[in-house]
Amino acid sequence: MDTLTRMRAYIDVVEAEGFSAAARKIGRSKALLSKYVRELEDELGALLLNRTTRQFSLTEAGHTYYQRASEILRDVENLKETVRDSSSDIKGRIKISAPRTFADAEIGQCLIDFCADQPDITLDVRLDDRFVDLVEEGFDLAIRITRMQDSSLIAKRIAPFRVAVCASPELIQQTGIPKRPEQLGTLPCIVDTNNRSRNTWQFHNQSGPAISVQVSGAMEINSPLAARRAALSGLGFVMLPDFIAAPDIESGRLVSVLEEFAMRDAGIYAVYPHRRYLPAKVRVLVDYLAKWFKDNRKV
Repeated sequence: MDTLTRMRAYIDVVEAEGFSAAARKIGRSKALLSKYVRELEDELGALLLNRTTRQFSLTEAGHTYYQRASEILRDVENLKETVRDSSSDIKGRIKISAPRTFADAEIGQCLIDFCADQPDITLDVRLDDRFVDLVEEGFDLAIRITRMQDSSLIAKRIAPFRVAVCASPELIQQTGIPKRPEQLGTLPCIVDTNNRSRNTWQFHNQSGPAISVQVSGAMEINSPLAARRAALSGLGFVMLPDFIAAPDIESGRLVSVLEEFAMRDAGIYAVYPHRRYLPAKVRVLVDYLAKWFKDNRKV
């Protein structure tokens, strides 16, 4: 019995959180999976799982082995795909993390269009506004809407975007149009707590460091779409990605202000753990997204 088979059995058991559940999921017997894991422990000379009739948990060694073994098996699968790269047989499953903002906005259509274009590839899209750990949680790719900072991850910018500060015409009529970002500190603002800077809004400054402004108001909410609705109701000024705010600005339902101070280094990125053995299916997706945004000019 080879080590990779035992390794796969162990990972299946951990991810299913038990031998019985893993056996049902992969169609093997519980006794066989238990045998593989026991042989793996014997081979390593270490206990990986604490198991009783009622409890199941990983030992410290088991947790470490799970993380590293998961990476190894992904590399093995990716290597197979790299070797097959010369063929046009692009298929399989891609596990993607994306923020809800991306999927719910009009630009989320890009993922639907990709599925229609590549019927042999299945997208397993997990919507989560937190920054997931791609390696530990087993993601092939993440879509991130941000200003990229130093990272061990590989990031390809697939589209730029600007951040718009805007408010309803009714509120503008009451407050006037702010001429400087600092004025927002005394005006009602709606804070999208998904923004990493939360209520410290950052602005471009042509003559020096970025301008930081502390804002506050009647609502803080972790959804740019909900923040947009609050702004449409006249509740305050809001900072939104332009791909969300643009339709309302174009229709006059929202008024954009301080455009000359908008941060210019934000983008939509495709992020993946490393370049080595990048699966052909993931490269196809990344290239497709870059072309989709170029052709559709949504941002």
